[in-house]
Formats: sequence, structure tokens, C-alpha cells
Amino acid sequence: MDEKNLTAARQGESPHRRLIEKYSSTVFRLGLSYLGNRHDAEDIMQEVFLRYLRKPRSFFSEEHEKAWFIRVAINCCKSFSTSAWKRKIVPLEDFSHLPAPEISDSSNVSVYEAVMALPPRQRLCIHLYYYEQLPIKEISRSTGIPESTVKSHLFRARAALEQKLKGDYHAE
Repeated sequence: MDEKNLTAARQGESPHRRLIEKYSSTVFRLGLSYLGNRHDAEDIMQEVFLRYLRKPRSFFSEEHEKAWFIRVAINCCKSFSTSAWKRKIVPLEDFSHLPAPEISDSSNVSVYEAVMALPPRQRLCIHLYYYEQLPIKEISRSTGIPESTVKSHLFRARAALEQKLKGDYHAE
């Protein structure tokens, strides 16, 4: 047991609980970014932490720890998005006749909507680069996407976001 876990155990805190609290928002945001649905992101978050709890690991460093959670979250998202269950669900567009919830800050919503409208790989790269603040090399290692492709995804995503958001702000 390392020093952090030993100190946490003495204070009555589980090392598993510490890791879950530390990485839950990262895993959730990654799932939300990849899948575009809060409920699916919660399912992914649950699956990632179940995998950790079923077979706890020893990590060499905090970077190794974070990379493991990101990699497992990405793998879970990929598996979920290609699953038979996912292919059989009814799209939300079929319920477009229902009123949308009111949102107070329209500028944040338009940015969120613009990011969510990106293709999945571009959205994933944007999320990891800007929200998780991972360098391109780490994004490449975590996702299995070559560095040059990560750079291309970021470039194209930025251009698409600029175009989309520029149009939104000129309309106001």
C-alpha cells in the first residue's frame, strides 16, 4: 500500500473512494462528450468504476492513474456505441414535439451544442485537450489515434466550432 492509501486508510477513507471521487467527473465528462447523452455517460461512469473495483490496480504515478481511467472510459464508450442495445434505441428526435427545458445561459448552451455536433473523434480530442488538459502526445497514447491525426481532429474541430459559433454570435 502506498503512502497516500495508507494515510487515507488511517483516516477511515477507502483508497477506492478517493479514486472514484477524484476521477468521477473526468470519466463522466468524457462519456458525455463521446456519447452525447447524460444517462449513457452515467452508465459508462458506473462501468469504468466497476471495472476498477473488480480488479484494483497499482499505479506508478498520478499520470498513470489518470491515463488508465481515461483509456478505460474511451474503451467503454466505444463498446457501448457499437452495442446491439444502442443500435435498437429510439432517437431523441422522435420526441421533438415535446417542449425543450428552459436554459438560462444561452452562450454556454450554444458552445455545448456546437461541440456536441462535432463528429465523435473530433469531439473526443477537443474534450481531452481542452477539458482534461492532456497534451497531444497523451491524447494519442490514451486513444490509440496517431499524433498527427489528433492534430488534424483538433484543427478541423476548431475550424468547425469557429464557423458555427461565429454564425450564432452574428445572429444575436
